[in-house]
Amino acid sequence: MTFKKHLIKQNCTVKEALAKLDLLAADAILFVVDEDQKLVGSLTDGDVRRGLLKDMSINQKVVDFIQPNPKYIIKSNYKVEDLDKFRKANLKVIPVLNDTHQVINVINFRFLKSYLPIDAIIMAGGRGTRLKPLTDNTPKPLLKVAEKPIIEHNIDRLISYGIDDFWLSINYLGEQLQNYFKNGESKGVQINYVTEDKPLGTVGAVRSIENLQHDTVLITNSDILTNLDYEDFYQDFLQSEADLSVVTIPYEVLIPYAVLETQEERVKSFKEKPTYTYYSNGGIYLVKKELLNLIPENEFYNATDLMAELIKQERKVKSYPLRGYWLDIGKHEDFKKAQEDFKHIKF
Repeated sequence: MTFKKHLIKQNCTVKEALAKLDLLAADAILFVVDEDQKLVGSLTDGDVRRGLLKDMSINQKVVDFIQPNPKYIIKSNYKVEDLDKFRKANLKVIPVLNDTHQVINVINFRFLKSYLPIDAIIMAGGRGTRLKPLTDNTPKPLLKVAEKPIIEHNIDRLISYGIDDFWLSINYLGEQLQNYFKNGESKGVQINYVTEDKPLGTVGAVRSIENLQHDTVLITNSDILTNLDYEDFYQDFLQSEADLSVVTIPYEVLIPYAVLETQEERVKSFKEKPTYTYYSNGGIYLVKKELLNLIPENEFYNATDLMAELIKQERKVKSYPLRGYWLDIGKHEDFKKAQEDFKHIKF
């Protein structure tokens, strides 16, 4: 709950506020709240200085010094474009309010790349059979790359984009994941869990999740190492008006011979040693929350089944070709490659 260092009650004195501002250093701004944690205003060193120049006293209440109309975000209703305006105006520390204007978070763009209105569901229930014996006593998501579990790399990157509502789908040795992350408080986020009593495929467990906070849901495998730009992925999803968007990994196939196009054994044309680009499923999806109801309850169901159903319904399923790094850590050679890649690639 580190955001509370930016909060001060309206009946506190300016002297108390100065002590808190001093501790905040480069992030010296306080958000003044009433007894119900509702936002009243903001206070900076400059506000205090201007008040003192008007012969006000440091023993007066902070409410006498505040800016009464600070910028803020309503968690249930904002757009990424709003964040761009804040960043362009060099506003780095912004309070996040709930629907009753209580301060529930404070975001700092010195540390965050964005603040995306997304729920993240991480599928972490697999057995990791191909990585035995490493997974005999440790779930694959907790295997370490550069001294940190694979899944924690994913969670930390999502947090850096301001995502703070998480669900982990667990099964095999799932209690280890619960013990490691608990409720997410140590990372300043909310982490919930859904347990698969039986294997339900890559998205089957998603059907049982309730109380999702946002209209857009990110579903991702837990064993992927990537430097995906989640804001660009989300913006592309919105701008394309997709129902589901999937990260796709380009693969080039070089044919070492001329390829002929024929019709009834007659050569119509040919290409000399062509290169073809194909796109494979990267295991990371954005989907409209309302469409998760298409997933059957308590049945084995893969993300590809959901995509097939959406295509059948003539919904828009979009490919988002990845322009960065991606590695599915499924085999021992992948795990070894991840250790080496992490030394040289910026995540």
